[in-house]
Amino acid sequence: MRSTSLRWDASRGWNPAPSSWPVSPQLVLYFGPGELLLAPSGPLDELLSRYPQAVCAGCSTAGEILDRTVDDRSLVALCISFSSTRVRAESVAVSDAAQSGAAAAELGRRLAAPDLRHVLVLSDGLLVNGTSLTAGFRASLPAGVHVTGGLAGDGTRFARTAVGLGRQIGSGSVVAIGFYGQHLHVAYGSAGGWEPFGPHRLVTRSEGNVLFELDGQPALTLYKRYLGERAAGLPATGLLFPLCLLDSRNAPRGLVRTILAVDEARQSLTFAGDLPQGQYVRLMKANGDALVGGAESAAQAASGPASASPASPASADRFAVLVSCVGRRLVLGQRVEEEVEAVLAQLGGGLAAIGFYSYGEICPSGLVHSCDLHNQTMTLTVFSEDTSLPS
Repeated sequence: MRSTSLRWDASRGWNPAPSSWPVSPQLVLYFGPGELLLAPSGPLDELLSRYPQAVCAGCSTAGEILDRTVDDRSLVALCISFSSTRVRAESVAVSDAAQSGAAAAELGRRLAAPDLRHVLVLSDGLLVNGTSLTAGFRASLPAGVHVTGGLAGDGTRFARTAVGLGRQIGSGSVVAIGFYGQHLHVAYGSAGGWEPFGPHRLVTRSEGNVLFELDGQPALTLYKRYLGERAAGLPATGLLFPLCLLDSRNAPRGLVRTILAVDEARQSLTFAGDLPQGQYVRLMKANGDALVGGAESAAQAASGPASASPASPASADRFAVLVSCVGRRLVLGQRVEEEVEAVLAQLGGGLAAIGFYSYGEICPSGLVHSCDLHNQTMTLTVFSEDTSLPS
C-alpha cells in the first residue's frame, strides 16, 4: 500500500505539483469547503480529470484534516494505491430524512460480496437521519462487516452539505466505499471526552430525530433556559452543549446527540440522530483537555485488542481517516490541532492521515452493533495491508 497527500490552497495551488502526483491510485479521498467542491473548473475538477479510473469520493466539511494540520479554506486529498485490496463505491440520492434507512439498505445490497471486509460511508449531513442510516447498513451488510465514516459538514452555517463520487457532486447523496480482500486490516476507535451534568430529562414527545418535549415541557424552551445568553446563537451554540441519550435513568453510558436545527414555531430541536420517546437525556459539556484526552482514547481503541482486526505489521504502510465533530472544534478553538496530534502520536509512524470535521460520526458501538451514529466524538479508521498472506 502506498499513499500520497495532496493539498490545494488559493495562494500556492496544488502541493505537491500535479507533475509529481502518483500515476494510478485505486482510491482518492478528498475533503474541503463546499464552495470549492462545487466550483466549476475548480481544483477538484483538476483532481478528478487526472484520475478518471479511480474511486474518487469526498465531502464538504466544517474543517479539513491532512496529517497534523486543520484548515478551513483548502482542498485536501489522499491518493491510495493498494497491493491486493480492491475498492468499489456506490452512491444513492436522498431527498428526505425518511429515506435514510432505505438508502443505506440499498447501498449495503450493492456492495455485499463474500470478500467484503469494510465499508467507509460519506453522507449528506443535513438531509439524512444518521440513526436510520446506520440501522439500514446493519440490516443489509453481511455479518462481520463493519462501517465507519461520517456526515458532511458546512462549517457552522448548517445551510448545505455536499458529497461526491466521481463527477456526481452535490447535496442529498450517500456514498459507500467497499474494501475487498483478505490482505486488508481495518481498525477503528471512537471516543468523546464530554461530561454529563444536570438532571436526567425524560423524552416525552419526539418524532425520529425531532425532539418536541422533555419532562412534558417544550424542548426548545427548556434548552434555551440552560444556554442563557448563548441561546441567541442557536443552532451553532448548541454544538457546545450536546445531549447524552440514555436507555434508562441509571444507564452508565449513552450516545451523544448534537443539534442540527431549531424550530421556534414548534419549539423543537432537530438532531443528527433519533431521540426515542421513553429514553432519557442529560446535557453535556467539555473543556479542551477532556476532548484531547477523548481523541487519544479513540486512537488507543484503534491500536489495541478492541479494534476490528488483528494489528497490522509495524512496517506496513497505513492510512487513517479521521472524522471529528464540529462541536469539538468550537470548544478546542486554536487548540484544535492538539486532538489530531494526540491521535497520530498514539498511532505511531508510517501513517498518512486525512479527514474532516463533521455533523456526525459513524463507528461500531462496543461489541453490539457493526455501526452506530455518534456525535461529538473523534472517530478514526486505520487501514493497512498484510501482503505476507497467500493470495
